[in-house]
Amino acid sequence: MTLKEALESSNIELENHKVEKLYLFIEQLQWYNSVHNITGAKTKEAIIDNIIDSILPTEFIPQPKSLLDVGTGAGFPGLLLSIVWDESATTLAEPINKRASFLRLMSQELELPHVTIYKNRVENLEAKPFKLISSRAVTNTKLLLDLTAKVSNNETEYLFYKGSKVYEEIETLNSQLKYDIVRKGKRNYLWIK
Repeated sequence: MTLKEALESSNIELENHKVEKLYLFIEQLQWYNSVHNITGAKTKEAIIDNIIDSILPTEFIPQPKSLLDVGTGAGFPGLLLSIVWDESATTLAEPINKRASFLRLMSQELELPHVTIYKNRVENLEAKPFKLISSRAVTNTKLLLDLTAKVSNNETEYLFYKGSKVYEEIETLNSQLKYDIVRKGKRNYLWIK
């Protein structure tokens, strides 16, 4: 399935210049990954699947003023969200050097001046509270909330990309949390408001 077909079948509508950036991302990630091995998504199809997984929440979550993505890796989801949400001041926290280097390179090539790369662990980040904090495949929900406590406040929302254990994780949290779980295929998007 091509990127265009995948976007259509997921009912994601993007402006042409954003789709062009996604194509460039696919091309660059395939090349960079063949040399530096920064993600398990090796084929064009796997990269497209990860792109769709990353940007699907833009269909139900309003664009935030600021976004922090924890453990961005090869760009999933933070870099992809920054392409769609091009008016959100975005910080990508990635401690592994080769991944942070790729993110820096891509933010320049994709002309994303609103993106900052933070090459360190998120708990060391000094910043004003973010409006939205996202993360995919980093750790459990409670630990993510603890790690980002210094850069959040009572207005901060969270978007965590989860699998089937999301319900067990929610049970271990403060029951006062307001949240939605949006399910798409095997993915559970945990949106804490």
